[in-house]
Amino acid sequence: MADWERDLKERMKRLGVEVIQLVECLPRRQGAEIIGKQIIRCATSIGANYRAACRARSKADFIAKLAIAEEESDETLYWLEVLEDLKLLDDQSFGKLHKEAEEITKILTASGKTAKQSMTISK
Repeated sequence: MADWERDLKERMKRLGVEVIQLVECLPRRQGAEIIGKQIIRCATSIGANYRAACRARSKADFIAKLAIAEEESDETLYWLEVLEDLKLLDDQSFGKLHKEAEEITKILTASGKTAKQSMTISK
């Protein structure tokens, strides 16, 4: 496994862990708890789906699983923004997590585009 791939997997796992830690500090209110469950699901799903993509059986399978990871990363951004709008996150926590989720989303988007282009070229 290449260093960049290992680093990306670690970044995704770290984002999931930091989101879990964030949710554990949210107030025990119904809205916060519902959003907390949603954001934990999608933030931890990014790395799980990326790992599945890395073990894909075909280029099409890789692209499909990578697209799921990208969707989960974008959903994580959405829930972070909702938490910020509700004033449940301080600016520092929001900024750090949002930046990392945004960077991961961009990486996954670019990877998906490259994979699709190489699949089209090879046909």
